[in-house]
Amino acid sequence: MKQNSKTRTLVQLALLTALILLLANLPYVGYIKLPFLGVQATTVHIPVIVGSLLLGPKYGGFLGFVFGLTSFIDNTTQPGLTSFCFSPFVSMGEGLGGSPLALVVCFVPRILVGVVPYFVNKGIRRLTRQKAPSVGYLVGGVAGSLTNTILVMSMIYLFFGTAYAAAKAVAYEAVLGIVLSVVLINGTTEAVVAGIISTGVCSALRHAHVIKE
Repeated sequence: MKQNSKTRTLVQLALLTALILLLANLPYVGYIKLPFLGVQATTVHIPVIVGSLLLGPKYGGFLGFVFGLTSFIDNTTQPGLTSFCFSPFVSMGEGLGGSPLALVVCFVPRILVGVVPYFVNKGIRRLTRQKAPSVGYLVGGVAGSLTNTILVMSMIYLFFGTAYAAAKAVAYEAVLGIVLSVVLINGTTEAVVAGIISTGVCSALRHAHVIKE
C-alpha cells in the first residue's frame, strides 16, 4: 500500500513537471511579456502551487525549482529589457547584468512558491477545523502567487534598482513606484487567477480521493 502511494506521488510529480515545461514553452501562455511594465506575467506558477497543496513542500519546492529553471532559460535565450535580473549570462550594457544575484531572484522566490501554499493551507485548515478545505486552497493559491510577485520585485529593487532604472530609462526614485504598480496590478491579477484555479483543481482531486485528508 505504501509503495502504491509513493508511485502515485511520483506520477503526480511527473505530470505537474511536464505541465510546467509545457506552459513555459507555449508562446503567450506560460510567460506573457508586458513591455509597459518591463516584466512578464506568468501562469507557470499555478502547477507549482497545486503541487505544493497536493504533494507537500518538499515536492512543491522541487516544482518551484523547475519553474525557476524555465524562467532562467527563457530570460537567457530570449532576453528582454530586464532579463539581466534573472540570468547572470545576460548583459544589457556596462553595469547592466552579469551578477550572480540574478540566480537568487530567479530561483529563490519560485522555490518558495512551492512551499508557502502548503503551510498557509495547513494553517487555514487548523483555524477552520477542517470544515472549509476550499478556503485553505484559495488562500494558499493566492499566497503562493503573491510570494512570487512580491519577492521577485522586491529583490529586483534591492539588488538591481539602479540598473533597472537605467534599463527602463527612468529615475531611480521612480523604480519603487514601478515595483508597487507591478505588485498591485500584475500581482493581484495573477493571485486571483491562481487562487481560483488552484481551488478548483484541488477540490476536484479531493472529491476524487486523490488528495487524502
